[in-house]
Amino acid sequence: MTNKSKKAEELFLMGYGCSQSVLGAFAEDLGLDMNTALRIASPFGGGMGRMREVCGAMTGAFMVLGLIYGFDSPSADKKADVYRRVNQIADAFKSKNKTIICRELLENIKLTKGIAPEERTEDYYKRRPCLAHIIFTTELLEEYIKQNPTGDTK
Repeated sequence: MTNKSKKAEELFLMGYGCSQSVLGAFAEDLGLDMNTALRIASPFGGGMGRMREVCGAMTGAFMVLGLIYGFDSPSADKKADVYRRVNQIADAFKSKNKTIICRELLENIKLTKGIAPEERTEDYYKRRPCLAHIIFTTELLEEYIKQNPTGDTK
């Protein structure tokens, strides 16, 4: 396990969401203070506000990609470049997990309804694959960034 994946694990076990855990693991390197990172990523827990849509680990990864490779002056080329990067990370995640959709990743788990988050108990952590997805995504991002330090996707 890498230092960033350990940080992501630590954040998740402290009660932060998947998206917060991934973005938080990279915050310092991105020049983002931890509190800001945690606040920015907070709505994406539970697959976007607990709607069980896109996995929070993935949305955290997409935010990291935006902070590293994103654009602040729109052009078709810049948009295509960042979208390609999002697709590369999503495809790598899907190659292992078949989907990036939260409810599909949790399909074998009985989920409570509504917007209230589930209590973080020992059983919660045992029955959910979320931590494994967070660690995988964090390590996937680290490798991607290492291989693409200047933005070359080849």
